[in-house]
Amino acid sequence: MSERVRAVIGLGANVGDAAATIRDAIHALSSLPGAGLAAVSRLYVTAPVGVTDQPGFHNAVVLVDVPAGTDPETGALDLLVDLKAIERRFGRRQDRRWGPRVIDLDLEAFGSHAISVERPPEGRSLDVATKGVTLLVVPHASARARLFVLAPWADVAPDQWPPGWQESVAEARDRRQAVEDPEAVRAVARWDASAACWSPLEAG
Repeated sequence: MSERVRAVIGLGANVGDAAATIRDAIHALSSLPGAGLAAVSRLYVTAPVGVTDQPGFHNAVVLVDVPAGTDPETGALDLLVDLKAIERRFGRRQDRRWGPRVIDLDLEAFGSHAISVERPPEGRSLDVATKGVTLLVVPHASARARLFVLAPWADVAPDQWPPGWQESVAEARDRRQAVEDPEAVRAVARWDASAACWSPLEAG
C-alpha cells in the first residue's frame, strides 16, 4: 500500500437536513480512492458566525487517511480538489461569505505538514471572488479561533499539536470555550460506526 497521511476535515451544513447531508458527505469522503475513515467526531449544533441571521449549523470533524502524494503540497492539493468536487456534487453554489451552506468541507490539517501553496482552479472556493483567497494554507488559518471546529476536532484528536500551534487541539478548545457563549456549540449525536449513521445522544 502506498504511503498515506492522516487528514483532518471539518464539515458544516445548515440547509435542509444538515445532519443527513453531513452523514452522506462522510460516506463520500470514505469512498475516495485510497482513503480510509479513521474517526468521526460527535455531531454538533453550532451558532452561526459572521452572518448571524441564518439557521444554526451542524458541524463535525473526521480523520481520514489519504494518499500522501509525491510531496505534502501535492497530496494536500489532490485532497482539496476532491473536497471541492464533493461540495459541488452535493449542490454547493456560490453564496455570500459566511452565509448558508448546503455543505462545507475544510481541510484543517494534513499530517504534521505546514503548507502554503497556490490552489488550482478546481480547488478554489466558489466564493473566491468574495474571499479573495487563492492559497491553500494548512493548518487552516482560522481553525484556532473557531470553536465549531475545535470542539469536534478535540473529540477525535485532543492531543494533536498542529504545526505552528503553541497548544494542543484540546487546549485550544478549552481556551475558546472560556470566552464564548456556553450554548455556542452543543453535541447532539454520535457516529454509529456499525450503521455508518448518527445516533442521538441520550438526554442528560
